[in-house]
Amino acid sequence: MPGTAAPVNLAHALSQFSEMWSQKTVASLNDYEVKLAKLKGEFVWHTHDDTDELFLVLDGRLTIRLRDGDVVLETGELFVVPRGVEHCPVAEQETAILLFEPAGTLNTGDADGPMTKAAERLDRP
Repeated sequence: MPGTAAPVNLAHALSQFSEMWSQKTVASLNDYEVKLAKLKGEFVWHTHDDTDELFLVLDGRLTIRLRDGDVVLETGELFVVPRGVEHCPVAEQETAILLFEPAGTLNTGDADGPMTKAAERLDRP
């Protein structure tokens, strides 16, 4: 097996960055990426036409606004936004999340703008 397998400590990985709304890739699985992000404030309304998007709240509270109602996630809860569903994440306090989505998925989906940013690989110690 190429490379050395090592666990990813999520708390340590989260301590390695402070930028809000900046996704950090911590692992890959087949054609998917496991990403961490810290959120505070309101993101942009957007859609991912070709993929579902999994949000898992590691610490804090996240509201995912949908056109037909909000989904509120507390620490330890997850929600999958189905492909093609317009949504807008909002965190009133700093919130740490884990995302699971296909490699190369842009954070703003179909909504290009100043918050659009590709995920960066977070180096492991």
